[in-house]
This record gives sequence, structure tokens and C-alpha cells, in this order.
Amino acid sequence: MINYQLSMDLFDSIEKGRHHPLADRMRPKSLAEYVGQKHLLGEESLLIKAIRSGQLFSMIFWGPPGSGKTTLARLVAAETRPAPRFLGFSAVMSGVKEIKAVIEQARDSRRFHQLNTLVFIDEIHRFNKAQQDALLPHVENGDIILVGATTENPSFEVIAPLLSRTRVIVLHQLTEDELALIIKRALEDETDGLGRSKLKLSAEALAHLVYASDGDARMALNNLEAAATLVADSKGADRLITLNHVEEAIQRKALQYDKTGEEHYNLISALHKSMRGSDPDAALYWLARMLAAGEDPLYIARRMVRFASEDVGNADPQALLVALAAMEAFRFIGAPEGELALAQAAVYLACAEKSNALYLGYNLARKTIRETGSLPVPLPIRNAPTPLMDALGYGRNYKYAHEYEDAYVSQSYLPEKLVQKGLRFYQPTNRGLEGTIAARLEKWRNLGDDKKRGEVRRPPLPQEE
Repeated sequence: MINYQLSMDLFDSIEKGRHHPLADRMRPKSLAEYVGQKHLLGEESLLIKAIRSGQLFSMIFWGPPGSGKTTLARLVAAETRPAPRFLGFSAVMSGVKEIKAVIEQARDSRRFHQLNTLVFIDEIHRFNKAQQDALLPHVENGDIILVGATTENPSFEVIAPLLSRTRVIVLHQLTEDELALIIKRALEDETDGLGRSKLKLSAEALAHLVYASDGDARMALNNLEAAATLVADSKGADRLITLNHVEEAIQRKALQYDKTGEEHYNLISALHKSMRGSDPDAALYWLARMLAAGEDPLYIARRMVRFASEDVGNADPQALLVALAAMEAFRFIGAPEGELALAQAAVYLACAEKSNALYLGYNLARKTIRETGSLPVPLPIRNAPTPLMDALGYGRNYKYAHEYEDAYVSQSYLPEKLVQKGLRFYQPTNRGLEGTIAARLEKWRNLGDDKKRGEVRRPPLPQEE
């Protein structure tokens, strides 16, 4: 039976008469303490310059759960000079009425105290269009500095007018090293963390905490706090949080790996290579091994989706649909029944025709972009929505494919510099459907450049690209 009673020395906040979750107490007090998001917090970064100049702008923090969005918003407000007033609320619990009240407070603060107000809205994607519309004029005229936080893509969840008045700041999932640092700090911190309890954490326990948290700092600290309750009443050497404590606290068995997680990566590598090697028996074995060890089934499903594009590709486009269907089937019915859908996908992928032409082509395209930079789009394939663009030659001499026989005409779509190099990114194999694709591409490449073949099927549309 788990003993959930916390000893008085385990959490210092109890003595202060205010028990808050460890994750809340361990929020950094300054940007110097903030862990992660180095791409946003460099000396020359836009965000740091805005803080130091006192010229904050409205922004939306987009990132996965536990990546530090709320904490960063608070620190941005705290470290800006002059410091704006910070008002925060959740979109889940608030509506237009609450927005209006906040706006009035912001106006009063600006009028009477000459202070800007930073309004932080957590889960802003949960606001409907009317609620987001209510923010527009106040962001526009500077009544408030809006900072929203969302785990969803703002392009789909935030209305375009509001999106155009803010900057989207992307936060990344925390790395394993960053999570480990956060956990260790919480163990050592005697003011807000678990430092006064003198707890120790085994290497295996730390590795499992990091792995189970999946890049989420809040989850990592919540799991640590739960594990700490299991040794709260222990003495001396017994105040060691072991792998068993962590497994018991988070109700999830660890994979059979060492502190570096080597066996975890060995198993997924074995599954991947078995499918690549077209061995369905081995694929089923390693899939079952991973599931028996407690691996997250959706992690396996994500890897199979990746495999479908990387190792099967257009040799069998159905493979991607099978992998996605298996993932959705597992989400729909769960374990253990859903594991059969994963097994079906693993066998299909193992038995499918293989091609990595898509994978190689995409990597070559990315490498070429890094080497050549932002080459201009050829004028014939640019759109010309305005008279000025038309006068500049945008879209001129564009050949509309549907005017030609078989809806194909030889035409250059790559930047001229790449055409001169004769680069071909996608080079299909002769396996599966890619054999048909390869033959089709070869036929098209052998056709003449300018000869119209057959009758015009329909006139080009005015704005069609």
C-alpha cells in the first residue's frame, strides 16, 4: 500500500503554510535559471533584445506541454524595464466578459500609473472567434501586450487578424539532458524543492523519470514528487528513490534499459531493421518485446509511420495509410486489442516493396537549400495577382499543363541555378509502384519542350497557379 502522507521536512512549503505542487514551486525566478529554449534566449535573440529595450511586442508561444510557455511569459514580464503589469488567465475558464474586465484594468493601469499591461492567456486556442475578435482592437492600439500560449498550431487555431498582430514564438520539447537538470535541481533545492529531505535518486530512476516524461518538465516534476512520497518516512540510506519507486509512483514499468537507455534504442532499432529487411517474423517478435517491456505503443506507431515514408515510400504508398490507420486504431480501442493493429502494420511494412528514394531525395533537397540559400522562384511560375506583378513578368510564358496532351508539357520549375546543375532529387527505383513512376517520368522527360500536343482542353483560369 502506498503511503501518501508527506513528512514535514519533505516539502519546505508546508512549513510556510502554502503547499503547492513541486512543479509550481520550482518555476524559475529569473531567465538565468530557465532551462531550455536556448534558441530564444541567446544574447542577440529578438526576445532578449525586446526585454532589455523595454519594447515588448504581442506574441504567441507555441510549444508542447511542459516546455515552459507560462514560465517564460512571467519571466518576460518580470525582467522587462519598466516592468509591465502582469495579468494572466486561462482561456478554458474565461470568456468575453473576463476579457473586457482585463482590458479595463489595463486601460486604468496605463491611464493612472503609466504602466503597460502584459495579458497572458493560457491555451488561447480554446478561445472562439468572437472571443479572439474581442482582443483585436486592444492589441492594435496598444492597450495590452498580448502573450498567448498554445500547444496547437496557431495557423489553424488563431484567427488571421490576431495572428497578423502577433509574432509566433516556437518553443521546443525539452531534451533529456534538460529534463535531467530540472529534476536534479528539484532534488537539491532546499527552499522550494526537495533539498531539505536529503533524498537521493538512482541513475536508473532518473533515466526512467526522464523517459516517461517525454520532454514535459511539469510531468517530470510531478512524477518525482509522487516517487518522493514513497520514501518520505524512511531514514538514512533508505531515502534513495529507486527505479522501483518511480515505477510504482507513475504506474508504468520501465523498459529493460540501462541508465543511458541503450536497450530501448536497441529494441526499436531491431524492429526497424527487421521491417527494412523484409522479415515479418522478426518484426512481430521485436514489436511484442517492446510492448511487453512497457513501451508506449504510440511511440512504436509513430516510428512505423516514419518507416512507411523512409523505407517503403512510393514503392507502396498504401504502407503509409496502413501505418496511420494502425495508429488511429490503437488510439480508438486501446490496449491490448489495439496492439493487433500495430502487429498488422508491422507485418505489412515488412512485406511491402522497399524504396528509400523519397528519403534520399528529400535529404538531398534540404542539403541543396543549405548550400544555395533562397534562390528566386522562376518568373513563369509566379502568380500575378496585381497589375504591377504582371508588368514585372510574373507568370509570363507559363505553360498551362492541361492545354497539352496527357496534361503534361516540358517546362522548368526549379530555380535556374539548379536547372543548370541538372539536379534530380527524386530518383525512383524499379520496385513496386515506383517502377511505374520511373517509366512515367522517363516518358515525360523525352517529350519536346514547346510542341503542343492535341487540342486545348479548357482555357486557363485567371488566377490559377
